[in-house]
Amino acid sequence: MVYAIVRAGGRQEKVSVGDLVTLDRVTGQAGSTFKLPALLLVDGDKITSAAEELERVSVTAEIVGNLRGPKIVIQKFKNKTGYKKRQGHRSELTRVKITGIA
Repeated sequence: MVYAIVRAGGRQEKVSVGDLVTLDRVTGQAGSTFKLPALLLVDGDKITSAAEELERVSVTAEIVGNLRGPKIVIQKFKNKTGYKKRQGHRSELTRVKITGIA
C-alpha cells in the first residue's frame, strides 16, 4: 500500500490515492488541482524520508468543494461581577480528493 504524510494547513495528514480529506480552506474552484508537499512516503516496505528524495515526490489533489465546520460556542463568565461574553466560530474548510502520488 502506498501512502504519504503531507503538510496541509499547519497539520499533517496521512493520505493515499482516492482518499477524501478535509483541509483548511484552499483557494480555487471545485475541480481544480493543486500539489501538497510530502513529508514522508511509504511504498510497501520502503520508507522515504530524505528531503532531497521527497522533492521529486508529488502528491496531487483535486478540490471537491468548500464547506464550513461545526459551530463552536465560546462563553466567558465571571461570578458576582455581571460579566458575560459569548462568541461563536466556524472554520472555513475544503474537501479534497487525492488523485495521485508519484
